[in-house]
Amino acid sequence: MAFTLLGSRMYYLQISKTDEYTMLAEENRVNMRLIAPLRGRVVDRYGTVLASNRQNYRAVMISEQTPNPEETLDRLARIVEITPEVRKRIMRDIARAPRFMPVTVAENLTWEQFAQINVNQPDLAGLQPDVGETRYYPYSTELAHVVGYVTPVYQRDLDKDPDEPLLKLPGFRVGKSGIEQYYDDKLRGQAGASHVEVNAYGRVIRELSKNTGKPGKEIVLTLDMEVQKFACERLKDESASAVVMDIHTGEVISYVSTPAFDPNQFNTGYGVKAYKALLDNPYLPLTNKAIAGLYPPGSTFKGITSIAALKAGIDPKQTVRCTGKYAFGNHVFHCWKKEGHGSVNMHEAIKHSCDIYFYDLARRVGIDNIAAVAKDFGLGQTYDFEVQGEKEGIVPSRAWKEAARGEGWHQGETLISGIGQGFLLTSPLQLAVMTARIANGGMAVKPRLTRAIGGEMVQMPPAPMIDVDPEWLKIVQDGMNGVSNEPGGTAYRSRITEPGYELAGKTGSAQVRRITMAERDGGVRKNDTLEWRLRDHALFICFAPVAKPQYALSLVIEHGGSGSGAAAPAARDIMLKVLQRNVVREQAANEPAHDHSGHDHEEGLG
Repeated sequence: MAFTLLGSRMYYLQISKTDEYTMLAEENRVNMRLIAPLRGRVVDRYGTVLASNRQNYRAVMISEQTPNPEETLDRLARIVEITPEVRKRIMRDIARAPRFMPVTVAENLTWEQFAQINVNQPDLAGLQPDVGETRYYPYSTELAHVVGYVTPVYQRDLDKDPDEPLLKLPGFRVGKSGIEQYYDDKLRGQAGASHVEVNAYGRVIRELSKNTGKPGKEIVLTLDMEVQKFACERLKDESASAVVMDIHTGEVISYVSTPAFDPNQFNTGYGVKAYKALLDNPYLPLTNKAIAGLYPPGSTFKGITSIAALKAGIDPKQTVRCTGKYAFGNHVFHCWKKEGHGSVNMHEAIKHSCDIYFYDLARRVGIDNIAAVAKDFGLGQTYDFEVQGEKEGIVPSRAWKEAARGEGWHQGETLISGIGQGFLLTSPLQLAVMTARIANGGMAVKPRLTRAIGGEMVQMPPAPMIDVDPEWLKIVQDGMNGVSNEPGGTAYRSRITEPGYELAGKTGSAQVRRITMAERDGGVRKNDTLEWRLRDHALFICFAPVAKPQYALSLVIEHGGSGSGAAAPAARDIMLKVLQRNVVREQAANEPAHDHSGHDHEEGLG
C-alpha cells in the first residue's frame, strides 16, 4: 500500500505537473524588457539637425535584486557623486516603481565612470550598467525658445498618463517646452521589446530576441538655421527678440529671443547655482520674449491708425500742422520732435513719425475703430502657435476698459493709443503678423513653424482676406518705404543700399517711464543718461523687398533707447541676410519633405 501511494505521488509530481513547472521555470528564466524608441529628430527646412539623440551611459537598479538599496547606493557613491537630493529622488522612485522595474540611479556618465561600474558590478547588488539614449541640442542657446527641451518623467507626467508604459522606462524623457512639447506624442515613437535569459541572480546571460520598436517622427521646421544663427549673433548682447516670416505662407524663417539658456542642461540637470543665475539675470533668459514679451508698439502702430483713418474716409492728402505741441482739454500732448514737423500729410507723417498728426487722426477716428482694425491685423490675440506661452496683449477699447477696470474711456487715452502708447501691449510675433498683413495686401496669414511631419508636408488652408481696400494698404506701404528710402525718413540711415534688396520699415520707441512737465521744460533726459531699465524700448518693423514683398520682420530691443538708432540697424542686417538666403530657399521650396526617423543616433553631434 505504501509503495502504491509513493508511486502515485511520484507520477503526479513527475508527469502530471511537468508542464506547469516547465512553464514556471521558463518564466523565471526569461524576462521581457521594454525598449525605449529613438525620439524623432527636429531639423530645419534644409535638414540641418536641431535636436537629435546620442548615447547615454547610465546605471539602473532593480530593487527585487538587491536586499539593501541604500547599501548599493553607498557603494556606487564611491564612483559617482550622489547628492542627498538625488538619493532622495532615487529612493522615492524605487518605492513607487514595481520591484522588477529598473530605476535610473545615475546617467550621463563618463566612459571612465561607466567602466568602473562594470568592473565593480559583483559588489553592486541590483545595479546594472546600461546604454540608453539622451536628447542633444547642437544649437543650444540659438534655439532654446523654439525647439525647447525634454526632462525626466515626473510624477505629474505619470498622473496625467498612468497607462503609458514608456513613462516608466529608465531614462525616458518627455517634452516640456517648445516643439518638443507641442509634438511630444509624435516624437516619442513606439516601444520595442527584448526577451533576455537571466540566471538566478538576475544577470543577463543572453538576448533571445529583440524588437527595437518604431522611432518617433521627424519634424521639419520652417526655420532657416543660417538666418537664425546670424540673428542670434547680431542680438547676442541685448535683451531682445526678432521674428521673420514669409508674408504669403506665414512660415517663420527666424525666431529669436535673447539671451537664452542651454536646453541640454535641463536634460542632464541644471545645477542650483546655474539655475539661480538664470532667474537673477535682469535680461530674463528664461522668458520667451517673442511670444510672452509684451511691449507698447510705439510708432510701429501708426500704420494701423492710418488704416483706421482711411477706412473712416479721412483724406490722406489732408495736412495737420505740427508745432511740437497738441492741446486737448486741459492737457498738452507733445511730439518727439520738440520744434515740430510743420504741415504734414499721411505719407509725410509716417515717414517722419509725427506724433501730432496721429494724435489728431486718432481723435477724429475714435478708439473703437482703431481697435477693430488692430484686431483685423493680428493684434490682441493668439494664433495656436507651435510654441506654448503666447500672450494676447492688449488692444484697448471702451468695452475693454469697462470690463477690465470698471472705468469709462477718456478721450485723451484715444490720442496716446494713436501713437502706440497707453494701454496697448503687443508681442514681437504679433508685430510680425501685423506687418505681414500690411505687406501682403490684407491676407490674414498666421505664423507657423512646421513644414513637415514624418515626411508629409503640412498643408495650410488659404488665409482669409481682411475687409480692407488695397489702396489704403498701398498708402501705408509707401509711407513705410519713405521711412527707409527717402531722405529725412526716420530709418534712412539704416536703409539697404543693395539694388533689389530695399526694405520698407517703421521705427518705434516705446516709453516705459512718465516724463514730467518739469523735465520737458528743462529738457527731456536722453536715454543714454538713464539707467538701463528706464530707457525706452527700441522697435522696428519692416518688409522686403519693396518691389515685390516676400518677408516681414519685427524686432524689439528692451530698453534699447531709439528705434532708429538701435533697432533699425539690427533689423536691416537680419533682413539683408534673409534676402541673400532667398535664392537657396526658393530652390528648396518644392522639394519633398524628408523623413529620417530611422537615422543613426550619432548623426548631427558635431
